[in-house]
Amino acid sequence: MANALYGKAKEGLLSGAIDLDTAVIKAVFVRGYTPNLSTHDFVDDVTGAGGTLVGTPQTLSSVSVALGVFDAADVTFTAVAAGAACAHILIYQASAVTGGADVAASAQRVIALLDTATGLPVTPNGGDITIAWDNGSSKIFAL
Repeated sequence: MANALYGKAKEGLLSGAIDLDTAVIKAVFVRGYTPNLSTHDFVDDVTGAGGTLVGTPQTLSSVSVALGVFDAADVTFTAVAAGAACAHILIYQASAVTGGADVAASAQRVIALLDTATGLPVTPNGGDITIAWDNGSSKIFAL
């Protein structure tokens, strides 16, 4: 698989159910997940398909949306517990479309699944893991 947007996320972006620069957008490592980019639309679909969220999800800051390209500041996951390799980074909308507190996993909309970033898969060892998003033309992802 290559980095991809979920089909339901594309629908959400077009309908306004996902707002990348107003809602709270987070990133988290995932292991043991068999993706279904056509039908999975919420975080509980990821965990229901064998995926384990690894580390504390990080809120993306300095978010920008310009010319169909989504970007944010690099993130650091602190003290990620040692364990098996994580092959994916999941990007998801953690809040309601208008922002605010996190909603239940059954309402957190999955957006993108990244698996070809430099350093993936990563095997947590109890230390910090920094994700430096691509500085090229596609940044985190481009539509």
